[in-house]
Amino acid sequence: MIEIRNVSYLYAGTETPAIANVSADFPPERVFAVLGESGSGKTTLLNCIARFLVPTTGRITIDGEDIAEMPARRLRRQLGVVFQKLNLFPHLSVRRNLTLAPTKAFGHGRQEARQAADAMLDRLGIGDLADRYPSQISGGQAQRAAIARGLMLCPRYMLLDEPTSALDARTTGEFVQWLNELREETSFIIVTHDLPFAAQVASHGVYLEAGRVKTTGTVETIIEQARQTA
Repeated sequence: MIEIRNVSYLYAGTETPAIANVSADFPPERVFAVLGESGSGKTTLLNCIARFLVPTTGRITIDGEDIAEMPARRLRRQLGVVFQKLNLFPHLSVRRNLTLAPTKAFGHGRQEARQAADAMLDRLGIGDLADRYPSQISGGQAQRAAIARGLMLCPRYMLLDEPTSALDARTTGEFVQWLNELREETSFIIVTHDLPFAAQVASHGVYLEAGRVKTTGTVETIIEQARQTA
């Protein structure tokens, strides 16, 4: 379980924390949503969980172990991240984007990594795109490729930042379908302002407002409260 206790983060040169005294639990084996409007602190919280930002105050643990003390390699076995901008390497093919970390960072053989990458791309329905480059595929396909890359290291938790921001309605529907299939393999923490999308994929969530936790609970309850106060 990921546990967040009294986490705050203050960006340099600012006086108001981007997040303030945030506490939340992210249990395994489910899809959990971090909800809120733009500027509510959602992505800052995700970056703290991923250890790209060091909280100003507070503590984040996985199964009781402080992530600040985890070796980087073991942390990346625990947490995969897909950013809103995806960050696929433009000069590498889709397949090579998937095999880079397993071969360079974890010492897997090239043939082993290639076979695993092709299997993962097939699983996500984009096996025919393995030899293409990011500029040659659609936004929805790039989203799948980025998540496939993250899943190559078999993380326990996958963090997704606004995963539907570049998708149209049809592609979002497809994304919902295969995300519900992938939840059997890994747990997802999804940062999103898209409440209807969250309702389709997540069971529980936390709603942030102005950097603070406004409510937690089932996604249905959070959405209902958000509508009442809108």
